[in-house]
Amino acid sequence: MGLPIYIQIHNEIKKKIELGKWRVGEKIPSERELSVNFSVSRMTLRQAIQTLVDEGVLERHVGSGTFVARQKVQEKMSSGVTSFTELTEAQGKKPSSKTVTYMITAPSLSETEKLNLEDKQRVLRMERIRYADDLPICFEVATVPYDLVQEYDRNQITKSLYRALEDNGLQIGHAQQNVSAMLASEKIADYLDIKRGAAILRLRQVTFLGNGQPFEYVRTQYVGDRFEFYLEK
Repeated sequence: MGLPIYIQIHNEIKKKIELGKWRVGEKIPSERELSVNFSVSRMTLRQAIQTLVDEGVLERHVGSGTFVARQKVQEKMSSGVTSFTELTEAQGKKPSSKTVTYMITAPSLSETEKLNLEDKQRVLRMERIRYADDLPICFEVATVPYDLVQEYDRNQITKSLYRALEDNGLQIGHAQQNVSAMLASEKIADYLDIKRGAAILRLRQVTFLGNGQPFEYVRTQYVGDRFEFYLEK
């Protein structure tokens, strides 16, 4: 299966940034100009840009445009890895999920890099809204190598990927996490039942199995006043 058009554009923009066409802190061309250059609709171009924003490659400045993101100060979080399901249950709440998309496809350039994929490997990319006691907490885009989960039932994966892996004898190892603040887009605001422009927390995480193999690249956007991260030193 070929790459969706917006992912192809995502890859091209990311390559241009890596090659130095646009440098850190530099404003990239407007959506109108880029949509003409790539011969696509504004909607498709905007989807590609939003994917790069979600990954922390680009950042939007209200009223000014879109810029190549500056590196942010990082705080090392506790090395333990806990799934959303386990975390929610530990708080005495009932976890649930709504699957928005579930797609087996070729990986984007970012997904290939984060998951250390080989040529022609496919991935499972799923978008989910995660709930605690039926209240939407976050919107999540998770990507895993398809050959790792192809024998699993879809319901197992969408309900709790970590439990599905552990039930099949795999050990969850450590994770690399980046947390930053951003404003909710119209799409995310609709999914999470908040106002557009509301404060949200963005988590980007690569999770590893016990043997050091990266198995999950996830981009999650949490409602700012419904979730908090706890740091332990």
